[in-house]
Amino acid sequence: MKAVIYEQFQGLLSIENVPDPTPKPHGVVVRVSATGLCRSDWHGWMGHDSDIQLPHVPGHELAGIIEAVGIEVKKFKKGHRVTVPFVCGCGSCSQCTSGNHQVCDHQSQPGFTHWGSFAEYVALDYADTNLVKLPEQIDDITASILGCRFITSFRAVVDQGKVEEGQFVVVHGCGGVGLSAIMIAHALSAQVIAIDINEDTLNLAKKLGASTTINAKTNDVVQAIKSVTNGGTHVSIDALGSQKTCFNSIASLRKRGRHVQVGLMTGDHHHPKIPMDQVLANELEIIGSHGMQAFKYPKMLKMITDGSLRPQQLIERTISLEEAVSALPNMNKFEHTGALVIHSF
Repeated sequence: MKAVIYEQFQGLLSIENVPDPTPKPHGVVVRVSATGLCRSDWHGWMGHDSDIQLPHVPGHELAGIIEAVGIEVKKFKKGHRVTVPFVCGCGSCSQCTSGNHQVCDHQSQPGFTHWGSFAEYVALDYADTNLVKLPEQIDDITASILGCRFITSFRAVVDQGKVEEGQFVVVHGCGGVGLSAIMIAHALSAQVIAIDINEDTLNLAKKLGASTTINAKTNDVVQAIKSVTNGGTHVSIDALGSQKTCFNSIASLRKRGRHVQVGLMTGDHHHPKIPMDQVLANELEIIGSHGMQAFKYPKMLKMITDGSLRPQQLIERTISLEEAVSALPNMNKFEHTGALVIHSF
């Protein structure tokens, strides 16, 4: 098969012909129809993920058709059109048996623990636990951006943030995760405030549902949020993952407010300073959010098929596998306000 591959972290990417994958007894092989380009792929290429073994094929957000099925798979057949969350649970550890596949003790992640979807075919593990059949109403390109940024945001807003109608919700960082969170919070009739340093991105955030935008370059973010929300926000989501955004997110909460950390904290940002005095005095909640279980997809898919969520609005354009070779290393330049999707193999 044809695949994007790199042989060293932060090294050159190239398109090579590599062996086709074969399914494990509990897994499948999917012919990739479309796959999203995500900042997590850039983190992997940078060397921020210890699971990656070189040489490596990136890619973890995908939609496609099952081409081969392992002998232990019962729920899926060749020809089924599917997607998958980027965290795949084993289905049998204590986390999985409690329904928390997103923090599985033995998780697999296409594009991280094994070769991913920047290729014509990708192997997916524990198919019966992790695959999601796609409704006909959701096309491949839209489905391809659900598996990381959108489901991560959905769980952060709905399950972890417990956002309710009328609440103030602040989103720090308007990349793919942040813009997804804005759309989802808006669909729940929250009052959404978007924070970023790029005016074009903030304008897009407003189109997607933010009622207020704040440019972090020209404002004291915490004071601006407290002014807009009359004392602090109910829920605050750090969708970027930096020392600054994490601190601002917690510091801008009202009493008994809820901070959800969904942006990856890497490098020098692993252990941010937080206003623990406020956490204690104001009974604030600090919550992590890491992906979403496959069995939780139906609520999100229903909101997409009935039109209350339109993730396709996040897509800037489609690109070829060849274009992905240069697009992936440049993701940290934040040159795109919307998502790029590989749709030509």
